[in-house]
Amino acid sequence: MNSVKKAQKIKSLLNKLYPKITVPLQHRNTFTLLISVLLSAQCTDKNVNNVTKNIYNKYYKPQHFVLLGRKKIEKLIRSIVIFR
Repeated sequence: MNSVKKAQKIKSLLNKLYPKITVPLQHRNTFTLLISVLLSAQCTDKNVNNVTKNIYNKYYKPQHFVLLGRKKIEKLIRSIVIFR
């Protein structure tokens, strides 16, 4: 079995086991979901949602974060205890 078929089989099994899983992290697209997941490793999902609710309206693409730069991003997420 090649890796594509194996991945499809795993996906099918997971969909049967967990048919209606919702993501508690608020996100706008897959990029913002990735950012939220990374931040959630540092605090609760609720805190991440509170911090990002005003960020994702304006910044939701990788290019946005590149233009912001590290210092401005840190300022936006500083309420997360280990934000660096």
